[in-house]
Amino acid sequence: MFRVLVSDKIAPEGLTPLLESDQIEVVAKNVSEAADLDTYHALLVRSATQVTEELMGKMPQLKIIGRAGVGVDNIDVPAATKRGIVVVNAPDGNTIATAEHTFALMLAMVRKLCLANASIRRGEWNRSAFRGTELYGKTLGIIGFGRIGQEVAKRARAFEMNVLAYSRSLTPEKAAAAGAKASTLEEILTTADIITVHTPATPETKGLLGAENLQKTKKGVMIINAARGGIVDEAALKRFLESGHVAAAALDVFAQEPPASYDLMQLEQVTATPHIAASTKEAQLKVARVVAEEVLNFALGRPVQNRVN
Repeated sequence: MFRVLVSDKIAPEGLTPLLESDQIEVVAKNVSEAADLDTYHALLVRSATQVTEELMGKMPQLKIIGRAGVGVDNIDVPAATKRGIVVVNAPDGNTIATAEHTFALMLAMVRKLCLANASIRRGEWNRSAFRGTELYGKTLGIIGFGRIGQEVAKRARAFEMNVLAYSRSLTPEKAAAAGAKASTLEEILTTADIITVHTPATPETKGLLGAENLQKTKKGVMIINAARGGIVDEAALKRFLESGHVAAAALDVFAQEPPASYDLMQLEQVTATPHIAASTKEAQLKVARVVAEEVLNFALGRPVQNRVN
């Protein structure tokens, strides 16, 4: 029997491919509560469980790790590779949810919706305090033009924005297909009215929007990060917000989650959510089903499609 440990909360409906197989045993239990870690062949996680080399050492029969989502920064992939453990993810499952949340953040930021909502809940009626900015005609710079970046671009075009896109391998043809213009990072930094990042968390992207690059942006720029914490340097962003160079920011992710300090989020110019961009019923069901099918295929000796190592 191929044993699968589901350590994080994953929609049971998404686990149907595993639950319906008579060759698979599924146990839903946090790794900290499982006394029989040495008996599992597969581990399914979302973002809460930290899959460290130490944890892998406690699971000598582990053959595959499934991440119900896109990012695998909570998994020590090099350690898994060294141990011959396959790591798979669900790269498409939360694309639409994250693109839509990016626009929710963008609209909330430019129209000051959260501040206005808080004000009216206090019994105030202060229309002049919440004059917003239109998206129409503004230039949106998208840094990272994978699946999510492309979906954001399509929605931006519906708002009749000018869209600039940057990623290392981006071709003019691929950008144009999503309604964007292939640009350099420098061009986005210096000309965009709003900048949104959609890159993975890597050593190269850590602090990408730090003091040096924020200094290159035009005064009044707005910054969005619904990708991964640490891509935007939060300390530098706070300084640029306080100076007025950056007009506003919208953040769904943070370098440390939960944050050690909420000082940045206390600024009126900041709209923030607690890493919920991918948290829709539809997205969670999709990513669960994708990794469940991958683990089932692996257990039955079939090829897997979304391995990251």
